[in-house]
Amino acid sequence: MNKTCIGCKGKGYEVTGHKECDACGGTGYASSEDVKSHFKGVSTNARQRFDLEEDHDVPCEVCKGKGEIELHESCPLCKGAGEINVCRECGKILNNDTEYCDDCKDKKEIVYVLQAACEMSDLEVGSAYKGKITRVEKYGVFVSLSNQVWGLMRTGASGYNVGDEIFVRVIELKPQRREVDLGPANIKGDYELVTLKKDFARTLIGDITTKTLGRNVRIVGEVIQIQQTSGPTIFTISDETSTTWAAAFDEPGIRVYPHINVGNIVEVLGEVNIHSGKIQIESESIEKLHGKESIEARKLIDEAIDKKAEPETTELMIESEVLNKLQERMRLAAKAIRRAIFDGRSVLVRHHADADGICAGVAIEKAVVPLIRDINPGSDAEWHFFKRAPSKAPFYEIEDVVKDLSFALEDRERHGQKLPLIVLLDNGSTEEDVLALIKAKIYDIEIVVIDHHYPGEVIDERVIVDDYVDVHVNPYLVGGNSEITAGALAFEVAKMINPEVKEQLMHLPGIAAVGDHASSDEAQKYIEISDSKGYDREDLEKIATCVDFEAFYLRFMNGRGIMDTILGIGNRDKHAKLIEALYNESEKRVKNQLRAALPNLKTQKLPNGVIFNVLDVEKFAFKFTYPAPGKTTGYVHDTMVKKYGEEKPIVTLSYGPDFGVIRATDAVNQMFGFNLNTIITKLDGEIPEAGIDGGGHECAGSLKYVEGLSKKVLGAFAEEIAMLGK
Repeated sequence: MNKTCIGCKGKGYEVTGHKECDACGGTGYASSEDVKSHFKGVSTNARQRFDLEEDHDVPCEVCKGKGEIELHESCPLCKGAGEINVCRECGKILNNDTEYCDDCKDKKEIVYVLQAACEMSDLEVGSAYKGKITRVEKYGVFVSLSNQVWGLMRTGASGYNVGDEIFVRVIELKPQRREVDLGPANIKGDYELVTLKKDFARTLIGDITTKTLGRNVRIVGEVIQIQQTSGPTIFTISDETSTTWAAAFDEPGIRVYPHINVGNIVEVLGEVNIHSGKIQIESESIEKLHGKESIEARKLIDEAIDKKAEPETTELMIESEVLNKLQERMRLAAKAIRRAIFDGRSVLVRHHADADGICAGVAIEKAVVPLIRDINPGSDAEWHFFKRAPSKAPFYEIEDVVKDLSFALEDRERHGQKLPLIVLLDNGSTEEDVLALIKAKIYDIEIVVIDHHYPGEVIDERVIVDDYVDVHVNPYLVGGNSEITAGALAFEVAKMINPEVKEQLMHLPGIAAVGDHASSDEAQKYIEISDSKGYDREDLEKIATCVDFEAFYLRFMNGRGIMDTILGIGNRDKHAKLIEALYNESEKRVKNQLRAALPNLKTQKLPNGVIFNVLDVEKFAFKFTYPAPGKTTGYVHDTMVKKYGEEKPIVTLSYGPDFGVIRATDAVNQMFGFNLNTIITKLDGEIPEAGIDGGGHECAGSLKYVEGLSKKVLGAFAEEIAMLGK
């Protein structure tokens, strides 16, 4: 790049000294004769300036009256050219015709990209900028550099199209006329795009109110959801104070800023407006942040979410030594669920498909959904961010985790959603859950377990599944047992998540206790609380029966809405009518099943005093209808308990080709230390070829095995019952 020589100031020579003028002899003047001689042959008009008839002292034409002349020497810097070549980047003098010095020739030229809030005053003459052509005329093209800055590049219109991105250089700024003259920026080689930001104070989302409507704001936060609507793209942004929504407009139905994903820290500039009754920002720009600014923002947000996720209250509904010991675990479970909500993760609830598990699932649902509605703009947010699904088995089956992972990974791929928090209710504690938990943990999914099934040997308040779950709530971990139901535990956690649901759900622990045949002091206290809400024990038994009856036909559907009516959450008139209809039908089907099963029940009183009942449900019970084999076993067992009394040690076994269902009275456990889970573990060791699996509570559960070894497995089980007490 040529510029005036800094040595000779463009003259091309240097003054090295002075000498006496030869023309005037150092006088500085010329004689009349010299003047006459000088004007010889010159026109009369020119000569009229002098009276050539008289002597005049006129300045010497050579030295201009100084009497001396300068001694010149060619400028060594520019070699007499008057200009020098300097590096376009750093200004260093170059000795060749190149544009950049050795230090800068590989350096990228900076091209600025203006942030939406930038103004003309932020431009610099000579700098290169990236813009977009907005208009093409014969005399030039108009280039938009930002929402508020544009200029004219005077050039031929050929080769330019509206919408093209272009690099331009600022030639001149005319602030008074609000005009910017641009020229093409011939960027050679590599270049670096640098975003030029306006010094604009950050606004905390929590400070945005109706008083800030119409104002431009700059917010920094984490993207926790991206919704593509038929109009704008809606970005849900959360910072350390609150959550808001930024609408980004482009072509209707087209995703704006496709490079921005859920989890990114972004800076949003835009105007505060109201849409559908909620404050949102009509964004001018959304930019992903990197480096120190992103790290600091994320730290503030994480700390704020962690504080916000802390439950408002951890007060328990009843007084219980076991629950008091579990209180901290329940607080952590509630905090994990609240944090997932505020962090923009969906909550996936898996629960056992019986009265206890469904009461637990509904309790968490009723606590979580209102919070999701509060922080999300879409009317369908609760369907995207909360899912409740029943599991037929009392553990997290491989089939269930495969579905959950498939849907979660698909949602992440298609909609940019974060992976969910998995909450397991009335399952998740046993060794049978381990494989499914491992699969979920491979994807770093957070898992909360609230269960009351026997989890195996407890060492220092830990069991085998604690290696794969983040929070584990189970009475066995603190010296309790299965008599405190999952429905009761989930209710206590639900109150911590959202205290406003307490009154609405107070009777659910009573339904869970009756439905699961719990007989603890805690269960009795919850039943008494239900009674104070207008549900006596008979009501609770009917509701629990109807829940089980409906769950059989719902299968893998959650029955949201229907279950609310059955559980008495909502319209009490519809509740009463539905309970009457379902209970009557349930009783009819149970009687029909017992009419077929009881005559074929084989009962034997063993030498150790155990009354052992055996039923082949494959042959002597209706299939594919309510009640299923598990419920049928329960009804048969209850019939025998009524006949002989609860204080008697009674064990009932129903079996099919490759499964068994076991029920036992508490007396068997109290008198003989009966635990179905330990018996199954023992049988698996003795008959490994049978592939024995199963478990559940100490006195209620299932048994699975290879069909060909059915007789051997059932015989070994019967022998274990006969050996109790020895």
